[in-house]
Amino acid sequence: MSDGPGPTPDGPPAQGLPTEDAAPTEDAAPTEVTGDGRVRTPVVESPVLEAVDIVAGYIPEVDILSGTNLVLNDGELVGIIGPNGAGKSTLIKALFGLIPVRAGVVRLRGEEVTGLKAHELVAKGIGYVPQLDNVFPRLTVEENLQMGVYQKPKTFNSRFDAVAEMFPRLGERRKQRAGSLSGGERQMLSMGRALMCDPQVLLLDEPSAGLSPALQDEVFINCRRINDDGVSIVMVEQNANRCLQICHRGYVLDQGRNAYTASGQELLNDPKVIQLYLGTLATKID
Repeated sequence: MSDGPGPTPDGPPAQGLPTEDAAPTEDAAPTEVTGDGRVRTPVVESPVLEAVDIVAGYIPEVDILSGTNLVLNDGELVGIIGPNGAGKSTLIKALFGLIPVRAGVVRLRGEEVTGLKAHELVAKGIGYVPQLDNVFPRLTVEENLQMGVYQKPKTFNSRFDAVAEMFPRLGERRKQRAGSLSGGERQMLSMGRALMCDPQVLLLDEPSAGLSPALQDEVFINCRRINDDGVSIVMVEQNANRCLQICHRGYVLDQGRNAYTASGQELLNDPKVIQLYLGTLATKID
């Protein structure tokens, strides 16, 4: 491990997160320079989203997550990285009520929301962008965005204007079928639909998956813009280097447990994390 401040190893993957992550204080997220050179200061109060000792899986008696912890503070962009099969996407799905949580607690601004259905979580201010099948290809862009406010249809016009301001191409293509969009535009549409409900928290499951490097950069820029607009984000990513460059803090999952947590910059620069989890991806991107 590198000298000085660095990632906090949570021990072998059997250990949980350190106490300071479970109960953040005003010192938990100080002003920092992220991997892309931006100075960012999240507003730290009580956690907006918190997962404590989560145990979850898809098949009865087979746990993918075995005591995973996560804290998302107001204004933060938190990245989750790790090897394939580590449980990253499973954690996002457990947070959004798509798979059963067998043990542990999920809280939204202190309120327990463990086990709530996805539509209930949307109503409480959580948006979700899945990795696959994230648009309705036979519907137009406008109809896809209408699906994002199905619980509050009267808000469509105002929310459409807000989303089109962030993603002008969606406004330009509002009558175009989603299936005819490029990969980057479909990812933009899926994010836009999640933003239609004006969420406090946005959960992103590998938003750059399957895209060209240029389109991946566009997705990461959009994630940062959404976060700068005040939406707290949890992002699972296979492009670990780029994810850590834009996030305030990162978590490394391994075998369904927390392995390391630190600021994105610290994880990018730590030799042990590079050796175990970043490998050749740990090259500098300007």
